[in-house]
Amino acid sequence: MTQLTSDATSGPGCLARIRSQLPALNDSELKVAQWVLQNPEQVIRLSMAQVAQECNTSDTTVLRFCRNAGFHGYTDLKILLAQDLARPGQMIHSDVLETDDAAAVTRKVFMANVEVLRDTLEVMDMGALARAVDLLANARRILFIGVGTSGPIVQDAYNRFMRLGVNVSAHTDSYLQLMDVSLIGPEDVVVGISQSGSSTDPILTMELAKKRGAKTIVITGNAQSPLTAQADITFVSVSRELRNETIASRIAQHTIIDALYVNLALRKLDVAVRNERMIWESVLPKTI
Repeated sequence: MTQLTSDATSGPGCLARIRSQLPALNDSELKVAQWVLQNPEQVIRLSMAQVAQECNTSDTTVLRFCRNAGFHGYTDLKILLAQDLARPGQMIHSDVLETDDAAAVTRKVFMANVEVLRDTLEVMDMGALARAVDLLANARRILFIGVGTSGPIVQDAYNRFMRLGVNVSAHTDSYLQLMDVSLIGPEDVVVGISQSGSSTDPILTMELAKKRGAKTIVITGNAQSPLTAQADITFVSVSRELRNETIASRIAQHTIIDALYVNLALRKLDVAVRNERMIWESVLPKTI
């Protein structure tokens, strides 16, 4: 097996690396490699399961190809492939050009955020949203989990839902997530947030949540990811960006959280209004 690279930015380009390893791949891995070489733009936008389907093979074969070609995994392949194909400016934001002035950059950032909200709303399953609100309304306890760049969204969700007087907690530490989930049960709801849907820690946490009988809700940018396989309800944030950690998708995920919160608050209107008043009275002395 090819030795995995220790530095994702070192060595030859992604496509060149794959070509150099073709002789070392078995027949099934070679089939995947040839499809990737012929369709690099599609790979950036597809999940590992979707690539496996295109190649008429298994997820395991795609993952084995990635590792035998010198990548840490499928996500590593997508990141380096995006770097190969993108203009320098696209590594910061997909729509901007290096020659754009500040006004043009700002307009493009705003419009990208508007588009991701519109696109996410278009694919939103309103029936699933209603079911999710039902689950949250009847939950003995609600737990939000996420790591890395999903951390601020998890904390924002806690800030919203604790105002309703519900039993809610949030963890961005992978060990605390597993420890907390080990104590939950069928009356509880776990909400997992992950843009890629492929990060190991949220997947392990949601797997344990399912084993414990809890209801699970996933908010992700990848509808066919390992994380969604653990979800009772999935909400997808749509983004057209090439970057693995997209900027605009975070706006959509915050908005999904807001939609869940407002719907739940309306069901607990008396409590929500009373608590908002008490919160503002408590923080008022800290304002100038």
